[in-house]
Amino acid sequence: MDLFNQADLFSTNEVLKIEFDLPGADVTLFENFFSLEESNKLYNSLLHNTPWQQEQITIHGKDVDFPRLTAWYGDVTKDIKYTNTKSKMHLWNADLLFIKERIEQEVNIKFTRCLLNYYRDGKDSVDWHQDYKGDQRKNTVIASVTFGETRPFQLKHTTRKDLKRVDIPLAHGSLLLMKGATQDNWKHKIQKTAKEIQPRINLTFRWVG
Repeated sequence: MDLFNQADLFSTNEVLKIEFDLPGADVTLFENFFSLEESNKLYNSLLHNTPWQQEQITIHGKDVDFPRLTAWYGDVTKDIKYTNTKSKMHLWNADLLFIKERIEQEVNIKFTRCLLNYYRDGKDSVDWHQDYKGDQRKNTVIASVTFGETRPFQLKHTTRKDLKRVDIPLAHGSLLLMKGATQDNWKHKIQKTAKEIQPRINLTFRWVG
């Protein structure tokens, strides 16, 4: 697919900021953070120019493919460990620096790395999880950018059963900002769907204080 087009979502180029009232979390959605023209261009460039990697995880002694493709970028080139897998971190390219600098102007934070996820269809997903471990989760900033198909981003509290699950549709050109103790108190996932949907590229820019 060489062009992702959701013009109906961009009747206006005005950025819409939505803050969510979640206990123990700081979550803000910026719809239309990137214009339709920017989003289409970046989607196509990232799709074709990213060195996508098929990572595997060992479950009960068997290697199983992740249900998505990934790529790591950051300030330095090195091998890194993430969710029991070994990945290569690439240096920032022009597209990612453009996206990164736009976000940094909004949040006044310097991000040091980014995980790219390519969800090829509705079968691709990520299960319930929290980013980072231990005390790192108490002061974390993650900026999540979506290009392509809208997928529901689901959140659930780690301990409070009285709180309902939250579904946030992440659309083409959107930015979801998660700060503070969000990762410590809430899990998140992208659920599978049997519907025939178009691909989605998600970028999670990361910083840990």
